[in-house]
Amino acid sequence: MTGLSSSLRPASFSSSSSSQSFISRLLLILTVVPLTLAAFAFVLQWRGGLNDPTTRWSPDRREFPGMGDSAPALLSSAESSDCVDLLGQSRSPSFPYYRNWKFSYESDLRPKLCITSSTSAGLEQALPWIFYHKVIGVATFFLFVEGKAASPNVSKVLESIPGVKVVYRTRELEEQQARSRIWNETWLASFFYKPCNYELFVKQSLNMEMAIVMAREAGMDWIIHLDTDELIHPAGAHEYSVRQLLSDVPGNVDMVIFPNYESSVDRDNIKEPFSEVSMFKKNYDHLPKDTYFGNYREATRGNPNYFLTYGNGKSAARIQDHLRPNGAHRWHNYMKTPNEIKLDEAAVLHYTYPKFSDLTSRRDRCGCKPTKEDVKRCFMLEFDRAAFIIASTATEEEMIRWYREHIVWTDKALNMKLLKKGILTRIYAPMVIVQGLRESGIFSSVIASVQTALSKDKFLSSTESSNTSRAIDSGGIYSRKIGKSKESQATARKVLEIAETDSFAIPPLSPPGLDDIHFEI
Repeated sequence: MTGLSSSLRPASFSSSSSSQSFISRLLLILTVVPLTLAAFAFVLQWRGGLNDPTTRWSPDRREFPGMGDSAPALLSSAESSDCVDLLGQSRSPSFPYYRNWKFSYESDLRPKLCITSSTSAGLEQALPWIFYHKVIGVATFFLFVEGKAASPNVSKVLESIPGVKVVYRTRELEEQQARSRIWNETWLASFFYKPCNYELFVKQSLNMEMAIVMAREAGMDWIIHLDTDELIHPAGAHEYSVRQLLSDVPGNVDMVIFPNYESSVDRDNIKEPFSEVSMFKKNYDHLPKDTYFGNYREATRGNPNYFLTYGNGKSAARIQDHLRPNGAHRWHNYMKTPNEIKLDEAAVLHYTYPKFSDLTSRRDRCGCKPTKEDVKRCFMLEFDRAAFIIASTATEEEMIRWYREHIVWTDKALNMKLLKKGILTRIYAPMVIVQGLRESGIFSSVIASVQTALSKDKFLSSTESSNTSRAIDSGGIYSRKIGKSKESQATARKVLEIAETDSFAIPPLSPPGLDDIHFEI
């Protein structure tokens, strides 16, 4: 027995050693292979050959969703401008929408919608306004430009943006608009031959009339008139898209009304309203009557009306035969009464006097006398009249005090009360989108691409030639039209038969006041 045990020991020992050796090799392989793969992946990432999908959308990634990895087109210190600094660091000029989706300007996405606007805004306002609306589904813009917006260093940037058509107020344009049938109709007649806001209202209507033709030629389905201090807020759609919102509108609806909300700034040092303002006052149409009228005095804060300016919203119209404007806030049709609906959730966000400088900028655009009587022929709304008088007569210190008392919401307790009541509301989506766009560098990259394409000498020469070709003297067609003699005015008032039954143009209207309460018996 002892001998048998002794004879089996070597075989058993040999088998055990072989097993241990196999296990050791297996452990070595399992250790070396992962380490090798990890090292290989590290080298690829370090050299830029591999993107880690887990970090692409991390909160720390500051690139706007969908931006490519191309190097930023940086400006030299000599080429950089205040506008570039304001609008963010320069990046690739390609514009993304959602993650990997690159928007095609010739796409068949429906419905196709366009915005028309009459503006004198600079790039610091126009670029965020344009690209925000591109994000929510607007592909085409018809911009009728004057003032700063028509200057070469601004207009050339606007013209470089796909989908943007810039229309200058040239002599040819005014001659064309002087032949418009609008001058021979009654619906806009009460606004003719008056200065400031009234003249702008007429000009907007003439521009809207031309934009309808341009929209039809471009194959658009819907047209919206919007100012460059307004943003569409497409609440109520299953995605944050005005295209989606309008695609859900029944086919028998001709026009869609967006009630307006008014910005409620809580400080007096706002620089970039679209990315700094999140508090808005809701429209009467989106509030219960008892809430609106029950808190009317607190919400008004001693101002003439519930809103500082207008309260009747803006509208979108389906492109169809016989469409015409009905003032800056509505559309109409020569051959029928349009079927219109009012949206229950979506709104137009109106950034009203969000910056202290808005007081003086409005004053500088109008030459009326700062008296209670004279401002009535220049401004339609009471608050605009009061603001013009203050900006024209008060010292800067007095203006700041007035601005804080009438525009800035400094009472935090009141703000919280009205927020709880639903009169004030916080809306962050536009702020987040504009901030994301700015951080992506899209604004500054558009500016940089134009400045790079034009040499400094060429840019200066184009400035001089453009100013010469676009200049309109004070006796231009439009000015002469406004200032015609009484005899000429009488001739222009020949009315077409079709216009006899037309309703009058809808002006900017204040929201309902306490005097408008009707008690049911």
